Order: sequence, then C-alpha cells, then structure tokens
Amino acid sequence: METFLNLSLSAIILAGGKSSRMGQDKALLEVGGVPLLQKTATLIQAIADPIYIITPWSERYQSIVPPSCHLLRETLLSGDTQGPLVGFAQALTYIKTEWVLLLACDLPNLNAPEIEQWLSYLVRVSPAAIACLPRHAKGWEPLSGFYRRCCLKDLETFIDSGGRSFQGWLKNKWVEELPVSDSNSLFNCNTPADLLKINNTINHY
Repeated sequence: METFLNLSLSAIILAGGKSSRMGQDKALLEVGGVPLLQKTATLIQAIADPIYIITPWSERYQSIVPPSCHLLRETLLSGDTQGPLVGFAQALTYIKTEWVLLLACDLPNLNAPEIEQWLSYLVRVSPAAIACLPRHAKGWEPLSGFYRRCCLKDLETFIDSGGRSFQGWLKNKWVEELPVSDSNSLFNCNTPADLLKINNTINHY
C-alpha cells in the first residue's frame, strides 16, 4: 500500500478483550493458518508507523506480532470492567502523528484495497472533525477507523467522569463518516461459528 500524500499515520490495535463468546483468545485464533492479531498487524505495516498493540497480556503475543510493532501493557483500572475505550486512551498517549488508525484485532476480512480507499477519504476530512469512522444502523463503528490525536484530552475527561462507551463519548462530537466499499470487511470474528464460516470460505477458494 502506498501512503497517500505523504500522510503521517500511526496505528493502535486493541487486543484486550476477554473473548467470552468465542471461549478462547480471539487474537490467537488462526484464519488461513495465521493468528488474527498477526494478520491485522501485518496488513497495516505498509501504511502506519509506529504500530502499537495494547493488551493486558503483552507476553502472550510477543512471538506472533511483527518485530516493528510495539506491545503496550494495558493498565486495568481498580475494580473496573473498562472495555476498549480505556485501552484506546492509554495507547493514544504514545501517539505523535496527527491521525491514528484504530482497529480491533478480530477483523479477518479487512484487506489492503479497502484500507487504501479509507486513506483517500482521510486526506479530505474537515480540520474540525475528531474522527472519521464507518457508520452502522446503531451508531458509529468505533474500532475500525481514524481518530485525531488531539481528542485525547476530551477522551480522558470522559473516562474520568465514569464514561466507558465509545458511542457515549462520540455522541455530539464532530465525526465524519468513512465510506466502506464492502461492509463484509468489518466482519468481527466473535464466535466459534464465525471462525468456522471464515475458514470454510478460505478453504473453498
């Protein structure tokens, strides 16, 4: 993938979920013989530098992520079931570029052509927007899009007040829609049935 207009871009991959519906660590599940986390990190190496992977279990993934990726240990807040928003905020403190691409680790259908198209939209986003994200029927798709680094202070204020929901935080914020050419590229692998479906599709081809 070529960087558009010399766009400076970092990336954060979230790998802190409990994978309760899957019953095992989703980041380590193999799709086409490759662990999901490794697949996602490898996909974005050409367009994002640095890449940070935020997780409470950094040692678990050292052997599968590309050497260029930085593993960050997520700090769990006392007595809190914090979810992905807190992990994102902790990783965002490391970001130096204007924009950061945020991805969940369980996006087996995401591909290079789709991300190239996303980058072509990103360079046209209003300076006032704090994020550029896909939209679905229930709101924004917060774990598959771009955020401006400058949103960190507002995000930390929201978290300090007890907020833990991406949708709650993004409500009433200036967010531009990121067009997605193939909605299947945002498919999350959440259950054993999802994993079976994905691998059967790959084996079929």
